[in-house]
Amino acid sequence: MIQPWIHKAKTDSLFILLPPFVILAVVFLCQPWLQDLEQRYSFYTWLFFVVFIDVAHVYATLFKTYLVPDAFREKKQLLIALPIICFFIGLLLFLLGSKVFWVTLAYVAVFHFIRQQYGFMRLYARFEPKTKFNIITDNLAIYAATGYPMLYWFMSPPRQFAWFMQDEFFTYQNAHLLQAFGYLYYLILGIYVIKVTYGYSKHGYFNIPKNAIVFGTAASWYFGIVYFNNDLIFTMLNIVSHGIPYMALVYLKEIKQAKAPATAGIWQYLNTHKGIIIYVGILVALAFSEEYLWEILVWNEQFSLGSITTFEAWQFLLVPLLVVPQFTHYILDGFIWKTKKA
Repeated sequence: MIQPWIHKAKTDSLFILLPPFVILAVVFLCQPWLQDLEQRYSFYTWLFFVVFIDVAHVYATLFKTYLVPDAFREKKQLLIALPIICFFIGLLLFLLGSKVFWVTLAYVAVFHFIRQQYGFMRLYARFEPKTKFNIITDNLAIYAATGYPMLYWFMSPPRQFAWFMQDEFFTYQNAHLLQAFGYLYYLILGIYVIKVTYGYSKHGYFNIPKNAIVFGTAASWYFGIVYFNNDLIFTMLNIVSHGIPYMALVYLKEIKQAKAPATAGIWQYLNTHKGIIIYVGILVALAFSEEYLWEILVWNEQFSLGSITTFEAWQFLLVPLLVVPQFTHYILDGFIWKTKKA
């Protein structure tokens, strides 16, 4: 059986599979440097990880939906209605309280992050025999790899990091129950390892990208949430492992492998040898523009045009409106990848 690469072994490995392992290597080898980076250069870490990767990856969805004429026509009603629905849901949630708004968004974000890892795993398992045993063990492995660290977060003393805000998740500290979940976690991953080892010994086949996704997910979520209790490390592992593979997937699958590249508009430039630079440049520009609006209208932490109270009376509209791209990305991503067979 051939390896189920999305594009090529080199590009898949570099941009989709290796990011969590690279960040983990940096974390373990450069502890003193990371501490200095966190203390002295917090603005630049925020700019690079949060804006240029996390916020930027949200806009990669445009290149599979709104900017693709055929895709837009196929899902026109959904693509028009969903941002409007997201705005009004956000407005309702914010009117119930800013904490209600951010707590709800945090749970949606966690679900989205988990489902992306599941999606990558299924994509790389597309050539494998779809037996019930294979599907169950694969699904259990990816959900254990992501689910147990989140349970650890929910059931441990407060961590030194947050998804959006402090105290955003329901917590229930129970050391004995958490220990039981830990045993189950190791049991599930152990069964998966045994299955993979047995399959290789019997058939001589090792699915490199699928197993890299499973083990990379397990490593990044475990070390980012359970092993380390550090905001920068969590940010690096969480954002890089999620954002870069997503941006790469859209570029490699939806732009580089387009069956009928457009000959007009932006697509004629995206399909050139400089296409990746243009693609990343557009994402970064959109991300910075959005985050700049967040800063001057809401946060006033990195940039400010005046007093923090200047737009305070309009927060109930500004916050739901500014979160529309992110909220739409979370919801829309559940529709756009399941309609076509990989």
